[in-house]
Amino acid sequence: MAKYGEGDKRWIVKDRPDGTNVHNWHWSETNCIEWSRNLLTKLLSDLTFIDGEGNLYIKTKKVEKVDGEAYVNVRKNKIIPGYEISVSLSWEGEARDADGKSLLKVDGSVEIPYIADENADEDPEIKVTVKDEGPIGKRLKEAFISKGKPIVLEKVRVYVQSMAKGGPAKEELEAKKLSINNSFSSPTAASATATFPVQTKKDTSKKGFKSISLTERFHCRAKDLYDILMDENRWKGFTQSNAKISREVGGQFSLFDGSITGTNQELQVGRLIVQKWRFGSWVDGMHSTVCLTFDETESGVTIVKLTQTDIPDEDRYGNSTVVENTERGWRDLIFPKIRALFGFGV
Repeated sequence: MAKYGEGDKRWIVKDRPDGTNVHNWHWSETNCIEWSRNLLTKLLSDLTFIDGEGNLYIKTKKVEKVDGEAYVNVRKNKIIPGYEISVSLSWEGEARDADGKSLLKVDGSVEIPYIADENADEDPEIKVTVKDEGPIGKRLKEAFISKGKPIVLEKVRVYVQSMAKGGPAKEELEAKKLSINNSFSSPTAASATATFPVQTKKDTSKKGFKSISLTERFHCRAKDLYDILMDENRWKGFTQSNAKISREVGGQFSLFDGSITGTNQELQVGRLIVQKWRFGSWVDGMHSTVCLTFDETESGVTIVKLTQTDIPDEDRYGNSTVVENTERGWRDLIFPKIRALFGFGV
């Protein structure tokens, strides 16, 4: 494994003056060793394994040392973790008699000599030692190995999984995806549709959630408009961002570099699109429902009615502009860019 900061410089692109790594396309590298120390300290300190069972009491004390290197690379929005670390922690145990009187208190240590990305699918070696090697000390050590070792391994797996998801770089990636929300409210985007008629209706009947309704008019055939909304290559073209769109009921879609994801619920070519739809910044498991109907009122003129229900008042970060940003996204970043493909007309 290459040491942190010693990657191939041909792939590490220098920061732009504005600090932007567009769509996380260029290779970026984040040093994660301090983040690793903090996370492992939180995971492994002050863990109680046995509390009275067999008159034994065993717990970890603190993480004494985390050595090695850890980093996360991001290239083309793909997370590539790299780490080789060792961990040392202390533990204490006590044996008591039937009356609760202490027979012996011991201190010990736990060494995890090698946690590495190349062995991410395997449990690392764990060495447990105790300072008092007498009969009671050995009994406490064996109890730690029996009850405590599986818990320590479980906590190490949490660290490994966290690194696989991007470690501290994950928060940066999510923040960049949130920029899609912010761009929805940009003045430039808003001015692009100032001349187009929009009908909006908000429904606050469900506590904690809202609905939006928009009506748009396009100079095109209904089927052509439907095809654009369900064609990932055209999405990529008019949004200048990555998209993956299934044209099957039950199929999934991903828009704006993964900032928006969902599942097709009902599809009728040229007539209806119903989707479960969410931003990545929303609370996990939370989805709204998008319904788009197409009505070709005359040859070459199509009225689109959008209804989106169950939009949360806030995202997972406590931002309360979710509804407004969602509405602006349709009104300012999606519909006008589609309209531009057919020419501006109302």
